[in-house]
This record gives sequence, structure tokens and C-alpha cells, in this order.
Amino acid sequence: MTDRNDRCAETVIDESRVRQAEQALLDGLTATYLADTFKALADPTRVRIISVLARTELCVCDLAATLGMTQSAVSHQLRLLRQMRLVKARKTGRMVYYALDDDHIKDLFLRGLEHIQHE
Repeated sequence: MTDRNDRCAETVIDESRVRQAEQALLDGLTATYLADTFKALADPTRVRIISVLARTELCVCDLAATLGMTQSAVSHQLRLLRQMRLVKARKTGRMVYYALDDDHIKDLFLRGLEHIQHE
């Protein structure tokens, strides 16, 4: 069932506004990549990992202890985040340390947090 309040009462196209909107419209591939990034952030465990890594770099064991999860479960989530270029890994000896890939990820996280805390 369609809610009539979500539609125009009549169809009138403003060509000038349509041209402006078309200039701002993302191409399909870019939209897909951005949607995939938001999908990666749609998991509460991955968001919690991002929240910790927004403050400090941690090894997998420390992340697992912080989250109360197994290293295997954390590693699985980190692998997905790494594939999406949201986190990066640094190996030192037998330890693997994770950090956010760049400041854009921290900003994205903080903006989202600010949005949900806004009244």
C-alpha cells in the first residue's frame, strides 16, 4: 500500500532542478562501494571494533579481551573490515596490531555517533 503523503499530488517536472540533481547523482559503481561500506558498518560487533580503534591501535588479543569475544571471532570481523579498507593491520613479530585505515573512518564513525545522540 502506497502512502499518498509520500508523493506529489500532481506531476510537474522542474527541468532546472532535475539537471542540478543529475549533477549530484552518484554513478552506480560509486554508489555500490559506498553502500558496501555502510553494510560493513551495519554490524554491531564491527561498530564496536571501530569505536575502540577510533581511540587506539590494538592487537587481536587485546581487542578480543575488550569485546569479550574469541580471537577467532574478532579476526573474522577484522578480515571483513580490512577487505573494506576500514582498518589496517601491522605485524610486529608474532603480534598483529589493528588501527583505523584513515581519519575518514574515524570521522564517519563520530558523525554517525553524533547523529544518533542528537535530540
